[in-house]
Amino acid sequence: MIRPMTAMDSMHVQQIVFKTWSETYKDSIPAEIQKEFINRSYSEAMLLKRMEKTYVLVAECEGIPIGFSSFTKKDEDGDSELTAMYILPSHQKMGYGKKLVKYALSLLSEAQQLFVYVDERNAIGRAFYEKQGFELLDVFDEYFEGHPVVTAQYVFYIHSPALALQ
Repeated sequence: MIRPMTAMDSMHVQQIVFKTWSETYKDSIPAEIQKEFINRSYSEAMLLKRMEKTYVLVAECEGIPIGFSSFTKKDEDGDSELTAMYILPSHQKMGYGKKLVKYALSLLSEAQQLFVYVDERNAIGRAFYEKQGFELLDVFDEYFEGHPVVTAQYVFYIHSPALALQ
């Protein structure tokens, strides 16, 4: 089941992020950088703020949160950004990510496009987004918490601006 996040989900979401990051980035981002980022960005206070300012969805299996996603509301250009999506490694490739994306798109029916940024070495994440219909726009170097990374930018076209004008 996919549903909006509630404040009671905070502890589950923190565990999902920690387990997913530990597995996904174990060979590319030092553990200490991961821990500092997660503690700061996914504290209970930050999750509550995220719930106020963005859409946050939870994927459940047998009543227990096993994944979540967050994405911005449509901006003045008609764009939205998928800022986070994590599914516990034990529940990946079971359709939860696809359901989270589908639910997000239903909430963004007025938006033009949905962007997502993925670590270039995250082959599982990149393959997932490509399978969902996201198109690769760019790959670029940047720093994450002072650590060099390579980021892939993807877009999903919800509505083509050119078609909307016709």
